[in-house]
Amino acid sequence: MSREEFRSIAHNGLWKQNTGLVQLLGLCPLLAISTNMVNAVMLSLATILVMALANVAVASLRNLIPHEIRIPVFILIVAALVTVVDLLFNAWFHQLYVILGIFIPLIVTNCIVLARVEAFAAKNPALHSTLDGIFMGIGLLWTLALLGALRELIGSGTLLAGIEMVIPGASAIQVLPADYPGFLLAILPPGAFILLGCLIAWKNWLDQRAAARERARPASPAAPAAPAADPAGDASPAPAG
Repeated sequence: MSREEFRSIAHNGLWKQNTGLVQLLGLCPLLAISTNMVNAVMLSLATILVMALANVAVASLRNLIPHEIRIPVFILIVAALVTVVDLLFNAWFHQLYVILGIFIPLIVTNCIVLARVEAFAAKNPALHSTLDGIFMGIGLLWTLALLGALRELIGSGTLLAGIEMVIPGASAIQVLPADYPGFLLAILPPGAFILLGCLIAWKNWLDQRAAARERARPASPAAPAAPAADPAGDASPAPAG
């Protein structure tokens, strides 16, 4: 893999084709689980694991899967991986598993996973597909983490509420004063839609600024062109003899 290919895959996953801000895929967990930062990050990590493993599995088997039944096979592969992740969460993070509830099994039908398996992994080598799954997942991770942090901070004035379910002995950070009354709208679904819309507008604004700077950048001076050769040979008159 060349450096340019790696940079293209990373840029697409993290920014250009961000699943939450550009493709708008997986909005159900994006809006339902992002009530705080911990829930958002943990669900994103589960999704990254499933996407990376599903992509490498499909890319490795793509020449053996008949085209007519590819979608059922893809869903079967994803379902097997999600079952493993679901059992691991239940065993290691049971309290968090209870809170995330149905959204871990729903990764099977998550449009993000199936879209990347079908659009990329089924047509590219295993290494490229693995990196695509990882970076697409990281793009979802930072979007969900930022959305969850904003909702938690505005809604209750804290960050990392529930971190004790992941790291025993840790506690949430009280960012705003303890007597902060909270803003209920930020925690409710309408607040999630409003904040997600603000994040999409922010990304579009940054893209437009970058495009404007690119257009305003002066073009590099072109090298002087070499004199064209006369196809008929030297056109200078021959000296008279």
